[in-house]
Amino acid sequence: MRTPFGAFIFILIVLLIDLYVFQAVKTVTLTASPKARAITYSIYWAITVFMVAAFLLFTFSAPQFLPKLVRTYLFAVLVGLFLAKITALFFLLIDDIRRMLQWVVARFNSSAGTAAASGGEGISRSVFLSWMGLATGSGLFGTLLYGFSNKYNYNIQRLQLAFENLPGAFKGLKIVQISDVHSGSFTDKKAVQQGIDKILAQKPDMILFTGDLVNDLATEMEPYKELFAQLKAPLGVYSTLGNHDYGDYVRWPDRDDAHREKERQANTHLLTDTQQKNLDELKAVHASMGWRLLLDEHIAIQKDGHAIALLGVQNISGKKGRFHSYGDLHKAYAGADKYPFKILMSHDPSHWEAQVVKDFPDIDLVLSGHTHGMQFGVEIPGFRWSPVQYIYKQWAGLYQNNKQHLYVNRGFGFIGYPGRVGILPEITVIELL
Repeated sequence: MRTPFGAFIFILIVLLIDLYVFQAVKTVTLTASPKARAITYSIYWAITVFMVAAFLLFTFSAPQFLPKLVRTYLFAVLVGLFLAKITALFFLLIDDIRRMLQWVVARFNSSAGTAAASGGEGISRSVFLSWMGLATGSGLFGTLLYGFSNKYNYNIQRLQLAFENLPGAFKGLKIVQISDVHSGSFTDKKAVQQGIDKILAQKPDMILFTGDLVNDLATEMEPYKELFAQLKAPLGVYSTLGNHDYGDYVRWPDRDDAHREKERQANTHLLTDTQQKNLDELKAVHASMGWRLLLDEHIAIQKDGHAIALLGVQNISGKKGRFHSYGDLHKAYAGADKYPFKILMSHDPSHWEAQVVKDFPDIDLVLSGHTHGMQFGVEIPGFRWSPVQYIYKQWAGLYQNNKQHLYVNRGFGFIGYPGRVGILPEITVIELL
């Protein structure tokens, strides 16, 4: 989209949508005074000018042109306005389909046809549907604005899980899971510290982090290493990698034709040299904070003469072609069969059905993240919904298949949209029974 032609096409689409939605604005202001209509129309088109200007700014300016905080919120407002107008457009399409059907019926009705032929005014737009479209779009935009205040509103989810094969020494073991920190999105260290304090207040026996420490670059953790290094637990702090940790969404300078030819010959996705260097630096960040990063391996967690296995894999996606897979569960599992109870950290929940349930039925508990619950949805007793459920079957909370359990954490941080609506950032407290 960084080409002038691509930008022109997008702006043209935005203007066409705005012209279409403007018909609803005119419909609902028919009875208003000329001055009120002029003010309303001016505000509407001023918003359009703002959207176009913001889009051009994001398309053709360097990331450092605006302060990070300003750029983050400006982008969110731009996307929110676009989604609001798309929502309003849906109701207008329903109205136009209604009008078209009425027109077709009228053409086959002799009296209606005569009236139309004599110069009738035709079928007018529905004021009700116009109001519904504008109100729903405005409501969505207002909700997204409200969600800005929730991005550091850490919510503690507690659950108890009973397992017959859990050694007695581990009965009552308290695990805190966090996931998807996305430190590159943070702008408020004090607010993040409050989240760290909430984790420590749970007095966990073990802390598990299930991937996506950064958005792209290891350097994003520099301002926050000291905060997350505070996380300590008697049985240790363990971590694994998520899809964002590999830097796959950065235009690395050495991802050139020569590298793509190397990938073609290997018939797989390969990290470039600079990308690998970034990943190595991120691994060093985990170590510097005292976190034990598990990369396709397992370790024994010892307590009172008993042991269970904790496995960790690099990112493995069950969604073919959607995200790159780097992990090897067979490698991580090798030798773990001797342990009576097994916990697996795997970032992407689609890995559970794609491989774990089918090939590793003795892995008792899988902890994942990745989806964020799309940071938007509804969760009330008896009803849960988020757009992400149309992509991921397991998208938030607890799932079970026979004796195997999967828990999907809703994410500690955020990315893209700097907010949360209905799906709050999560700290999970799991007690094993």
